[in-house]
Amino acid sequence: MDASRVLPVNDQSNSFRLGTRNRNTNLNHPKNSNQGVTRRETLQAGALSALGALGMSRSAAANVSDFIEPGKAKSVIVLYLLGGAPTQDMYDLKPNAPKEIRGEFNPIATNVPGIDICELLPLTARWMHKSAIVRSVTHDAGCHNTLASYTGFEQKLPNITITEEHYPPSMGSICEYLREQQGGDIARTPAYVYLPCYLGWGQSIQRPGPYGGFLGKRYDPLFTVCDPYVDNPPEKPYEAHVLRGKPQVPFSTLSEGMTLDRLSARRNLLQGINDERFKEISSGAVTSFNKQSERAWSILTSSAVRSAFDFDSEDPETLKRYGNTLFGASTLAARKLVEAGVQYINVTWDIYWERLKLQFAGWDTHANNFVLLRDYNLPYLDLTYNALMQDLDERGLLDETLVVTMSDFGRTPKVNGNAGRDHWTFCYSVMFSGAGIKGGTVFGASDMQAAYVQDQPVSTGDVCATIYKCLGIDPHYRVLDRVNRPIEIAHGGEPIAAIMES
Repeated sequence: MDASRVLPVNDQSNSFRLGTRNRNTNLNHPKNSNQGVTRRETLQAGALSALGALGMSRSAAANVSDFIEPGKAKSVIVLYLLGGAPTQDMYDLKPNAPKEIRGEFNPIATNVPGIDICELLPLTARWMHKSAIVRSVTHDAGCHNTLASYTGFEQKLPNITITEEHYPPSMGSICEYLREQQGGDIARTPAYVYLPCYLGWGQSIQRPGPYGGFLGKRYDPLFTVCDPYVDNPPEKPYEAHVLRGKPQVPFSTLSEGMTLDRLSARRNLLQGINDERFKEISSGAVTSFNKQSERAWSILTSSAVRSAFDFDSEDPETLKRYGNTLFGASTLAARKLVEAGVQYINVTWDIYWERLKLQFAGWDTHANNFVLLRDYNLPYLDLTYNALMQDLDERGLLDETLVVTMSDFGRTPKVNGNAGRDHWTFCYSVMFSGAGIKGGTVFGASDMQAAYVQDQPVSTGDVCATIYKCLGIDPHYRVLDRVNRPIEIAHGGEPIAAIMES
């Protein structure tokens, strides 16, 4: 396949460049040097040869077992900081930069000599022996384009507030797909849960990324719902606040007077009606509906998954350790979902401007960046991350659970006139912790102003490939899109070997 060819999808004007590296390609990588045919190219050629005519079904595209092996991680929890977290104020401080660049915070030592992070993350600093910071993530996909971070696909989009079925599938959706291909019942045992609400709900929009994409809606995550609130609503925009609330699975509780036996009888009757109604209909929409219906029933009758959302019986001290926030409660539920056997869990720190009719900045800190970080974001992120790592460690789960703290992009090196930082995609950090990660590691480097990558650029595809590799999934595995073309699930990304256990 010609790696430079732009391939249109469904004749859309926003064509995809599929299975290729981004503009930050490392010229020293074996793929880009005169070292002959690489393993990746061999896999690509083999996949294409096996496909022959591209009209074959997805299930015939490849033997799934050839691309999956036992991974260091059985599960992954992604802590997703929506809006562009200012990681130069978190994991990559520049204390020697000019004042308008370095900001207001000082670095502190972690438990790994030579690795410093922000003074407002003292609990996080205790876990650096189990973590790796990648300080050279960069992409060209545009600000607030969340598709790149969920899939590794880095093309700019004509609209970043809608989802499209011809977009690539998310990492979690690939986990759902592969579980089904291996014979798992994804309706009854979800591999992918998304908390506390669908991406963009807080702003009354739907952002792209965490979906099944061209694989179909049946591989969308199980989304929870929430009802966020604050104790004292801020009087002005970009003021600090504590966002409360708890995630819940929709329709997972019985109404008064309803028993499981009665509900089961109704379900069987409805299923019989649906079987007749859809007998001669074969469509993805019907299949997706049936899968979602089965999933809702499974949650209602499965004590393991349902108990992850039983906050009433939770020890109040545990809720306090996680911060007594919506993000904290969602992260606690994520830990319990790991114990229930869910493979991929996403917890988003979302933005709730529209739902609460107030200016809640989240991580989109165009103004009062340092006030927001000092009074709310960083202390509560620190609490939640520490509680999660501590619980996983004490339960013997940290060595089989990968925790990724990431955002959709970064923020400008220079502080603006409103004491904020604006959008910036050219350099930011991602932190990996736990299973499969070589602790006490820093990979890549930004320049003296945290503006551009100075050494070892990392694409979003590389981030996704690293997550896949930790889960034991070959990032070069290909699935067929809606016009039956084989597409690499990490879009040309390569695992970051230097931060991974051998």
